[in-house]
Amino acid sequence: MRRKHLLSTVVMILVVGLLAACGGKTTTSEGYQLAEGGKFTFASSGEFKPFSMTDGSGVMTGFDIEVGEAVAAELGLEPSQQKYKFNAIVEGVKTGRFDAAVASHTITEERLESVNFSTPYYYSGPQIFVRPDSNIQTLDDLTGLEVAVSKGSTYADTAAEVTDTIIQYDSDVTALESLNNGKHDAVITDFITGKEAIGAGFSIEGRALLGRSEQAIAVSKENEALLEAINDALQTLRENGTLKDISIKYFGEDITVAPE
Repeated sequence: MRRKHLLSTVVMILVVGLLAACGGKTTTSEGYQLAEGGKFTFASSGEFKPFSMTDGSGVMTGFDIEVGEAVAAELGLEPSQQKYKFNAIVEGVKTGRFDAAVASHTITEERLESVNFSTPYYYSGPQIFVRPDSNIQTLDDLTGLEVAVSKGSTYADTAAEVTDTIIQYDSDVTALESLNNGKHDAVITDFITGKEAIGAGFSIEGRALLGRSEQAIAVSKENEALLEAINDALQTLRENGTLKDISIKYFGEDITVAPE
């Protein structure tokens, strides 16, 4: 009897250990995995106004956050926002810490090596921002100068084409604040973020646009069923006007359609 009891105890310990190792993941009837049952757990930085901002209670709001919540609603799940440093979010998605990243990630070949991306939910592009008295106009004008960018962004790669002096901040807004306060020669960031900073009173100006980019939701390569469900949700949100409405709320224009 003791041996049977001991065997049962060992089996129970092994089962509990296995469940813990799985991190509590659940598989839905639709065939996709969730970090937590009944919830759409998505990460954002909370430091990229107006895409994601954090209030005094630690709750995030903004364009990305409302898109994440709208996707959760279409999936029939409770939204669970997770604030995380931007440069570590993709790795968090890859390892299953989050179901997805709704954090203004530009689709790049490098990121596609780690995660899959949904169809784009908005379109943007990098721009050079400087103080009004600067003579800088183009990317070539930044050769050898000091450029600030956000950590983990594609803008560091752009700056690296012309300079080795690249200062990285936790957020684009912090980089723009430093530029406004007299630091650095320029900042490369999303043109919408720069536009918002100017509207908030920053004494900076936009110069050359450096291209267009597609921003999408990142999902683990091991969770293709969830990616398909998110794409279906985004298509519904485009067709019923929800994405457009969220965009106009934050930007006064629709950035969710591809530029012609």
